[in-house]
Amino acid sequence: MNRGEFGYNVVLLLHILAAIVGFGTVFLNGMYGAQAKQRPGPGGVAIGEANLAVSGVAEYLIYSVPITGIALVLMEDNLWSFSQLWIWLSIVLYVVALGISHGSQIPAAKRMNELAKELAAAGPPPAGTAPGGPPPQVIEIEALGKRLAAGGGVLNVLLVVMVILMVWKPGF
Repeated sequence: MNRGEFGYNVVLLLHILAAIVGFGTVFLNGMYGAQAKQRPGPGGVAIGEANLAVSGVAEYLIYSVPITGIALVLMEDNLWSFSQLWIWLSIVLYVVALGISHGSQIPAAKRMNELAKELAAAGPPPAGTAPGGPPPQVIEIEALGKRLAAGGGVLNVLLVVMVILMVWKPGF
């Protein structure tokens, strides 16, 4: 099968749509975090929970991107090869991004939501309580936020590099 044939074009369409919807959904996760931070209490918790739920759906689409991409390489009789730089490097970067997501981002986001729920359930400090600094949850949330911001930045750069590889196709 070759480019331009119906089956190839269907797989290409699925590949592009999965990339747009999957990566597009998580590309702006940091903005959701900023919005949740501006709304302490139940409002912030709701934003965090919604973001985590939507990101979980996007995860499945993101998993389908290399499957459809590999299918496209295999379907093209003469044009694409796994030895081409843009193909193998895209796969390597995808695996690195998946490692960052599963090793850092997803656990940190889940933990942050747990801590936000604890804070929201605790309510404000009792009247007349002497100020003693922020609760431990706030300190941990701040640290997790920094970790999520750094990891999110790296993931966004990796995504841009992968798109550049797909557009310019070095080594082709």
